[in-house]
Amino acid sequence: MTPLRIVRRALEKGLDMIAVSDHNSAANAAVAMELGREAGISVLPAMEIASREEAHVLAVFASLEAALDMQASVYADLPEGDEGKRQWQVLVNRHDEVLGFERRMLLGATHKTLEELVDEVRSLGGLAIASHLDREAFSVMSQLGFVPREVIFDGFEVIEAARARQGALLHPNVPLVSNSDAHRLDDIGRRATVLEAEAPEFSELALALRGEGGRTVRAEDRIRGYDN
Repeated sequence: MTPLRIVRRALEKGLDMIAVSDHNSAANAAVAMELGREAGISVLPAMEIASREEAHVLAVFASLEAALDMQASVYADLPEGDEGKRQWQVLVNRHDEVLGFERRMLLGATHKTLEELVDEVRSLGGLAIASHLDREAFSVMSQLGFVPREVIFDGFEVIEAARARQGALLHPNVPLVSNSDAHRLDDIGRRATVLEAEAPEFSELALALRGEGGRTVRAEDRIRGYDN
């Protein structure tokens, strides 16, 4: 799951835009964005951040600078990891050469409450999406049992879009998105969100999530033509 291999796999699957969203980190986003520009695929800097309640939030940003500001805030909450637990994240360059390791416990939770986390993401101009809302672990629903109405999400990420549309999810006006949530290369493209937009870029994604300017989003359980 290096930036180079992620971009190559996304191209193979015919994706126009992806978000690189490591857990509690954006350390490899710059390389992925550079490779994406060269390959003709839009790569958005993102993070999947764990709130104090251990609910995951997908934070997608318009710029690398905003993502790194969020990373600095998250890193301030995380202790260094135990070498024996092998939790360090590898930091690489564009050629997959190892530059170093991020030694913080990226699998842990931050000290930020869900509301604080979402507010901070949005204050940096980012989009805050509730990660895998219909999963039985590390989602807002699994950790809290409900979606707090005071927390303003830009979208709900779901694993089974068709089922989620029929369910009793709160906030019916919040759009659904479906992402691969890939932890292996073979997972990339197994699910996708279809955008009706003018270009594969952050500003268009934001418009589509708000349903403005004729832009729309549609969560897909499986990307067309995906055969794995």
